[in-house]
Amino acid sequence: MNVSTPHIPAASRSFAQQLSSTRRGARLARLLAAAEFSDWGISPSVAERAEHIVAELAANAALHGRVQGRDFRLALDLDAATGTLRIEVSDAHGDRQPWPAAVPEEVESGRGLLLVDALANRWGTEPYPPSGKTVWAEVSHH
Repeated sequence: MNVSTPHIPAASRSFAQQLSSTRRGARLARLLAAAEFSDWGISPSVAERAEHIVAELAANAALHGRVQGRDFRLALDLDAATGTLRIEVSDAHGDRQPWPAAVPEEVESGRGLLLVDALANRWGTEPYPPSGKTVWAEVSHH
């Protein structure tokens, strides 16, 4: 007798949270993301890359995208079918588009988007209505 078990596709997962546009909010974004990645069973190598990306994008939202009285938004989406994790950080400052730039060695900051570019499979920006922007990055096993 030949018995086969039905293939049940892995569930896709999503998470979203508004966070204060502060250093504390940026730190909380990384901690929340790490907890989600662990709960979702994401491989350590992908989770580590993704945590660094969340930290950089959240720090940028708190530092450069901050508008008084407005939070930033962290969204995580795992497409289980493709194994792709999408990270989105949205802030209220749509007129400041991020771009990685060369930074002199003696400068201690300013390399965040270079790190995102190195760690993500792909990344970009899109408008976040009414006047903000979303910086997104995708990380996968490939």
